[in-house]
Amino acid sequence: MRLKHSLGPALPLGSLIPGSCIGILGSGQLGQMMAQAAQKLGYCVCIFDRTPDGPAAGVANEMITGSFDDYEALRRFARKVDVITLEFENIPITALRELSLLKPVYPKPEVIHICQDRILEKEFLRSHGFPLAPFEVITSKKDLEKALCSLNAPCILKTATLGYDGKGQIPLQPGDDCAAAWDSLKTTRAVLEKKISFVTEASIITARSLQGEVLSFPMQENYHRNGILDITITSPSCSRKAAETVGKAIAESLGVVGLITVELFLLGDGTFLINELAPRPHNSGHHTLESSQTSQFEQAIRAVAGLPLGSTELLSEAVMVNLLGDLWQRGEPHWEPLLTDPHLHLHLYGKKEAKPGRKMGHFTLLGHDREELLSTAKRVFDKL
Repeated sequence: MRLKHSLGPALPLGSLIPGSCIGILGSGQLGQMMAQAAQKLGYCVCIFDRTPDGPAAGVANEMITGSFDDYEALRRFARKVDVITLEFENIPITALRELSLLKPVYPKPEVIHICQDRILEKEFLRSHGFPLAPFEVITSKKDLEKALCSLNAPCILKTATLGYDGKGQIPLQPGDDCAAAWDSLKTTRAVLEKKISFVTEASIITARSLQGEVLSFPMQENYHRNGILDITITSPSCSRKAAETVGKAIAESLGVVGLITVELFLLGDGTFLINELAPRPHNSGHHTLESSQTSQFEQAIRAVAGLPLGSTELLSEAVMVNLLGDLWQRGEPHWEPLLTDPHLHLHLYGKKEAKPGRKMGHFTLLGHDREELLSTAKRVFDKL
């Protein structure tokens, strides 16, 4: 294990030296971009996932394939790496705890456990006084009937675990058939949340290092289509200072080492409510690859490797547009519009099959005028 202070006084005690191996759980596009950032800093990368041909597999130094309940495969993985992080949080907590007995896991399993369970997450946030929409914990049809009556407003019923990109969610109105809704969700634990009338959604990505240094990227606005992130825009018109304060407070309360993304509802009066947490790089932060002094992916690696955090200064305004598999349904997209603009940066993840709703890539457009960026991004996308 190479957790040594071998580079002199310039680096903190516990920093990973170049040539050490970063272990990443998950082989998707977030893992791919984390791996590339780690290699840029001089580290080797080993990926562990059930899927042998995910985007990260093509860039990693080594790939170990196995299920997350295959403890022999997990131990083989742990023996090859110096520190372990992850690109998605829906990993069995038993696997994370097993790995943490062998090598440092960041964020710690306790953090992941909270963030992968909506009930635990909301109760943590409420107990620490963070602003949330009204909600009730649901474990039965009777609970649901009582909660819907109590909240007496349009609501969303959400599974406690494994819901993402709008999956595992059912909108409900007072008087709706609770029994049918509960049966269709096919779960034993859920959250009923009052639907909020918000101006827009936003997110703030905060990094906390092994030494406790905390830095946030500027807040960004997010627009969704069918529950999946469609467009992210930097520098929303509202003040971000309060959100940055909350991002830091959550990172410190959880004891995060790595990244924590706070998804927000921005309200008409300038305040906000917290929607969800993600203890990893986030789709809304992809623009940082070009728009920021340090990308979210490099920042995640710096944090878990014990390096000083990089500057989060925004160098340019940006619009990030997701490219979903739906785009391929009418044939191969016309890539020329994405390759001729010097201010536009295309990222394709190398996934072999385009499916509706599947994130196949993204592009980021840089500039100075927010409305002009949006208009240009839409014009380019329409030509695809």
